[in-house]
Amino acid sequence: MLIHTVKPGDTLAAIAASHDVPVYVIINLNSPPTEELVVGQTLVIRRPSQVYTVRAGDSIASIATRQGEDINLLLRNNPQILGRELYVGETLVLHYDDESQTGRELIVNAYAYPYTDRRLVEKALPYLTMLTIFTYGFSPSGDLIAPTDEELIALTLSYGVRPVMLLSTLTADGSFSNELAHILLNSPELQDILIEKIIQNMYNKGYYGLDIDFEYVPQEDKEAYAAFVELLTMRLNEVGFLTLVALAPKTSSAQTGLLYEAHDYYALGRAANLALTMTYEWGYTYGPPMAVAPINKVEEVVRYAVTQIAPEKLLMGIPLYGYDWMLPYEKGNMARSISPQQAIEIAAANGAAIEYDEVARTPWFRYANDSHEVWFEDARSIYAKLMLLENYSLGGIGYWNLSRDFPQNWAVLNALFGIRRI
Repeated sequence: MLIHTVKPGDTLAAIAASHDVPVYVIINLNSPPTEELVVGQTLVIRRPSQVYTVRAGDSIASIATRQGEDINLLLRNNPQILGRELYVGETLVLHYDDESQTGRELIVNAYAYPYTDRRLVEKALPYLTMLTIFTYGFSPSGDLIAPTDEELIALTLSYGVRPVMLLSTLTADGSFSNELAHILLNSPELQDILIEKIIQNMYNKGYYGLDIDFEYVPQEDKEAYAAFVELLTMRLNEVGFLTLVALAPKTSSAQTGLLYEAHDYYALGRAANLALTMTYEWGYTYGPPMAVAPINKVEEVVRYAVTQIAPEKLLMGIPLYGYDWMLPYEKGNMARSISPQQAIEIAAANGAAIEYDEVARTPWFRYANDSHEVWFEDARSIYAKLMLLENYSLGGIGYWNLSRDFPQNWAVLNALFGIRRI
């Protein structure tokens, strides 16, 4: 895999010729959102080593069977065919000459809301091990508050991907309730009631695992939270389910702040089967302009995490979005969440060249007479993050979330790693 950064005067035809690859391969992997390329935009370049020409009567399933290939791999190698009939005479890539460059398989998890655009979910499913559906809540009496998740579970299972139930303390107003957490964590009777209902729900709906995401837990409940996750894991493992715990992005055991203090990496890492570091949102809706997941900050978290948790149990969080801030920044103003595709469209529409911050390893640009600043992800920033997984031997990744389109992410992931099935 190569990552080409667009220079002035570049065209798709010229780039394809310079790398000796067909133009259609570049288009299929990157889905460029504008006809004219933007200076500073990236393109993933891969060279097919084996192709197949579609014949009358072919389907993706019949081709996979005849060629002895995995359907999801064919969909990963040919993202342009998802959700449509094959055309007689079109060329499909069976293999690239750089498949699984690292030689490793990852656990790949992603998060989706029950209302997430199904087209975006389907684009991602061939690349996933698990899909976590956000979110279940619970009442002070131990009743589950369930989303409408049946249709999304069925879609997930149809791709051979494992659906994961998520339990959080999120309330109807969109905030995490430390009061609700405190009630549950200090009542063994309530925990027993809730765990039984979780297990029954997982059986009834076909869930594979449970993601526990309790944020802003009071520091005095730190030990109780770890004990609850340990109890959940024991009870769920006994009946064949796994657990995943979401962790605030800490860089030391002594880190202060309500978001961090009750998230004991060592205790929670031992208590759960898997642990996800929520390594994103340095740049966020109400904050000043900066990268959502700057590589230097992400690596600080990973470097600490592997001292507390076995690397093979760790999933590193990766964002699939960026933000557009108005300048000058004023505290309280909201940045607009955008997809990487939208970022390129904005740059193209405003004649902006895309810059690249070497410290954050993240693209950015300004537009409209420097009245807006945009930070987003591209192939380079995703490559840098995925290489952290390789450098620290992490077990996998967790994408937040599938509401934004980002074709290049999947192209880079597919070139570097295989997808682990569990």
